Amino acid sequence: MKIFSRDHVLSLMRERVHHPAGMRELLQVLKIPRDERTSFKRQIKSLVASGELIEIRGHRFGLPEKMDLFVGRLQTHPGGYGFVTPERPLEAGGDIYVAGPHLNESMHGDRVVVRIERVKEGGRAEGRVIRILERANERIVGRYDRGDLSRVESRESARRGSRATGMGFVAPFDRRVLIDIVIPAGQEGGASPGDMVIVELTQWPTSTRGAIGRVTDVLGDIDAPGVDTEIIIRKHGIPDEHSADTVAEAVRLGSAVSDRDLHGRTDFRGHLTVTIDGEHARDFDDAITIEKLPDGHFWLGVHIADVSHYVQEGSALDREAYERATSVYFPERAVHMFPSELATGLCSLNPHVDRLVQSCLMEIDRQGRVIRHEVHDGVINSNERMTYTAVNGILTDRDPDLMTQYVSLVPMFDLMHELFQILHDARRRRGSIDFDLNEAEVVVDEGGVVEAIIALRRNVAHRLIEEFMLLANETVASHLDAEGAPALYRIHEEPDILKVEKFEEFISGFGYSLAAPLTALRPRHFQKLVERVHGKPEEKPIAFLMLRTMQKARYAAENLGHFGLAASSYTHFTSPIRRYPDLVVHRALRALRHGSLTDEMREEWTDELPEVARHTSEMERRADEAERELLQWKKVKFMADKVGDEFEGYITGVAAFGLFVELVEHFVEGLVHVSTMADDYYRFVEGAHLLRGENTKKVYRLGDKVTIQVVRVNLDVRQIDLGLVEILDRVRDGHVGPRRTRVRPRLQGRPNQRPGRRERKKRKRRR
Repeated sequence: MKIFSRDHVLSLMRERVHHPAGMRELLQVLKIPRDERTSFKRQIKSLVASGELIEIRGHRFGLPEKMDLFVGRLQTHPGGYGFVTPERPLEAGGDIYVAGPHLNESMHGDRVVVRIERVKEGGRAEGRVIRILERANERIVGRYDRGDLSRVESRESARRGSRATGMGFVAPFDRRVLIDIVIPAGQEGGASPGDMVIVELTQWPTSTRGAIGRVTDVLGDIDAPGVDTEIIIRKHGIPDEHSADTVAEAVRLGSAVSDRDLHGRTDFRGHLTVTIDGEHARDFDDAITIEKLPDGHFWLGVHIADVSHYVQEGSALDREAYERATSVYFPERAVHMFPSELATGLCSLNPHVDRLVQSCLMEIDRQGRVIRHEVHDGVINSNERMTYTAVNGILTDRDPDLMTQYVSLVPMFDLMHELFQILHDARRRRGSIDFDLNEAEVVVDEGGVVEAIIALRRNVAHRLIEEFMLLANETVASHLDAEGAPALYRIHEEPDILKVEKFEEFISGFGYSLAAPLTALRPRHFQKLVERVHGKPEEKPIAFLMLRTMQKARYAAENLGHFGLAASSYTHFTSPIRRYPDLVVHRALRALRHGSLTDEMREEWTDELPEVARHTSEMERRADEAERELLQWKKVKFMADKVGDEFEGYITGVAAFGLFVELVEHFVEGLVHVSTMADDYYRFVEGAHLLRGENTKKVYRLGDKVTIQVVRVNLDVRQIDLGLVEILDRVRDGHVGPRRTRVRPRLQGRPNQRPGRRERKKRKRRR
């Protein structure tokens, strides 16, 4: 019996079915043999579940692109509306706006089908949710309370239902979840008013009533140590504890490499091998060997933990790793993709023990070109666990104590440094875009309280390891592509031409240009601009906006190249302990080496990998959002006792409602709301990313350095309100700009309105 692949079914539908059709009609029109109908029906149901086909009234199935239907994730706003990011991009690009009444019981994070209702002038699409494919909020984190009806009705969400006086409810921590959850008597799980809890939804909201749930876990007081991390983990639905089956499977694998595991492997244990990681790292998934060949070329070995040897497809370990897709790193702890028995034990390339690896060995000439490569199943025994700090101390500072301590390794590090310079120069020549912006590192005490926020600076050790990993990833991707093996690629598509046009308009104000037609832009044009602005006052604003102009990298089952790296092929091979796509790549490499990639396996992988790419990309975004949100929350708490203090900062964002400013000293971002800029009426100039005073002509532009004062720290919404010191001083002293116009500032998202009585009094006092 033939197995119908997803692509095959969709192809048949597009070629032969010209209207939404029922199952019987599909079987007849497509001439599906009787013995193949079960497989066909199963695939139709799968395609409906994924949103690639839509089931409409009368149990008829149609192609979404033929019905102005799009599948995507809903992102709601505390204001009561939402946006759907479509998985199949709109012709005009962008998201689909969904007004509150058209959300139709969908909730933030749900995967939905949305119908385009109209396209407004300017190209913005507006739509209506017609189906919920996948719920994102089976469990919600929030604050348990008992309240009266008047409090409930003050929330916009009250239209979905009401509570009797004193009834329990949970107010979601995520303000984008627009409804409170009613907790019936006896379902509060021991929670007291004010506790942070996890609530499981037992009934989804409908048009006539709100959501109902029960408390499953009590997290405690929001200010207790560790509760903030727990809240973020639960809010984003990140699985924390590993299942009993997964842990048992990991334990059964043991803690040491067996003799049986070594069969058929290339033995690298006699080679001088090191790992180089951060001081606090516990899982080591990459090791390096290097030597110089007689002709002056380099023989670089990048050895990666062979997780795929232990984690078999379909096993408990594999299923759970796929669900998580990535490890998540918080300031206080990490949520690992694999149990510690694997992540920091058997699969970690710890020093002085045998470990299984997949190895990519590359011969590199003096111009930085890989002229030969080999891929092996190998075994190593790392000679030393090095840190970035120690290697930098040897290479940059030539620290005598470190050079004595690691005397046998110093020649190896010098050779690494020599190769790094060659590779870095080669990558720069081809136009790979290299941003070198400082990141923030949060220093926390044992109670999880932030002690300091400092610049995380990449030293030469960070950069050389990064260069070697980039080269290995690129080499493996080229190898897989040349062999035609189904695999996952890390792709970075060309930037949207409309965004580039706006970027070009912005940089022209500084006297720069990308110096190429917008339709013929290559990475080197961006890289040359990065080099031209390096060290100049305008470097920050241009770098900020360039990053926003770029697309986001993602996983895909087809090789579309990596624009930012100027690479025709790129994948993720170097971190299978932490990322599921790397594990997929390792399996593809092994199947190629062992000749086990059968036609049936190729067809199966080709069918499955697009969904794997979508899921892992989505889970990567979830992890990034969770890490950023907790970091921002800790930063806000860190600033709570600094109200009234003044700091230097850079404008990192400009909007009609104000300026986003990042403090130089603490890498904390806050908002200068336009309402605090009371010395003038400020107009937003979108293309130039600036606010300009109507009367004073004072300009505040993206990237400008400003002095701000911390006006307020709002822990409830985790926001820092700032004020521009020069404006605050002028307003306090009464030295405001002349008023030559009575035109009122336009409020974002709604038309001009006559100011209320209180506002008129304020203006009169200011005048």
